[in-house]
Amino acid sequence: MEDLKDIIAKNLTELRTQAGLTQLQLAEMLNYSDKAVSKWERGEAIPDIRVLVRLSDIYGVSLDSLVKGGGAAVQTKPRRRISSNHAFISALSVGLVWFIATCLFVVFYFIPATATYAYLVFVIAPLPTGIVLTVFSAKWGNRVTNALASSLILWACVLIFHIYVITFAPTFTQIYLLYIVAAVFEVLIILWFVYRWFASRKK
Repeated sequence: MEDLKDIIAKNLTELRTQAGLTQLQLAEMLNYSDKAVSKWERGEAIPDIRVLVRLSDIYGVSLDSLVKGGGAAVQTKPRRRISSNHAFISALSVGLVWFIATCLFVVFYFIPATATYAYLVFVIAPLPTGIVLTVFSAKWGNRVTNALASSLILWACVLIFHIYVITFAPTFTQIYLLYIVAAVFEVLIILWFVYRWFASRKK
């Protein structure tokens, strides 16, 4: 007969894999470290009863199926929620980007040579904002937030290019071509994340 630790370890590993979660993502949902999750899945430790109950809720299986042999199948896909701490850190980072942009604007505004173009700092700011959100979304978010952050980067680049063209090359009249190219890229972004969603459902 398999040792209880080995049975639980096997079930937890299979359930997490079927749910499409990493050890880090599961650990964040449980407010534990990924090292603890790793120990459970290697059979080096057994989660306490409160954690087992939480795991059964996340995977949509009975508590009994977690501790018995024969394996268990995920009944429902767990929802990956961005915790309040993660949302706060993301918002704080975005705020920092705009704070730096505001400081640069003030500096450039009071320099005669750059005062006319000081506002361009705020035109550029959405790009680092999108990059920051993409980084945090890749770590803590889901496919929807990843797609939105990627789209923000794309359209921030379009905005920058457009404003710079009409500011420094006002005679350029084919600016609409930029939006055609950007729209194609946006479709590709959407298709890529839809493909990943379908691929995860087939696992």
